[in-house]
Amino acid sequence: MSTTRVSPSGFPALVLNADFRPLSYYPLSLWSWQDTIKAVFLERVNIVANYDHAVHSPSFEMKLPSVVSLKTFVKPSTHPAFTRFNVFLRDRFSCQYCGDRDDLTFDHIVPRSRGGLTTWHNVITACSPCNLRKANMTPDEAKMWPSQQPFQPSVHHLHRNGRLFPPNYLHESWLDYLYWDTELEP
Repeated sequence: MSTTRVSPSGFPALVLNADFRPLSYYPLSLWSWQDTIKAVFLERVNIVANYDHAVHSPSFEMKLPSVVSLKTFVKPSTHPAFTRFNVFLRDRFSCQYCGDRDDLTFDHIVPRSRGGLTTWHNVITACSPCNLRKANMTPDEAKMWPSQQPFQPSVHHLHRNGRLFPPNYLHESWLDYLYWDTELEP
């Protein structure tokens, strides 16, 4: 086992619920190594897997946990929060007018100046050029129609879309606990 000076952003731990599912997939439920060690000492988590790196004091050495599970089950949310990230995820990170994936922003189908609300059913992902072109018009006035009508997604829908956009970094010890509910090939 090697001992390493670890940066605050290094060696995150995947956090699993008591049923061994990640607390969240998107964003992936990760804790810093400091928060993870604190939770271990407070006996809030079980260590499931470790990195090959350790932290130590003059009298103590501990391998850094790479996967932990909560000792108490946290009931998952059934309705995803209305956030910019979740709207982009629902719309698969693409403009609902032209399909572009760059310079994304919100667009209100019914403009706010005309009484449109900032809700799941009135907001879509749009690139800045399309958003500027549509301006303060309805889709009919602008002759710009979204590829799909906005809707409130389920947690399952967001998880399914999220699998299309895996995180940039996945430690090998996490792989057994991610995507375990996907259908297996025969």
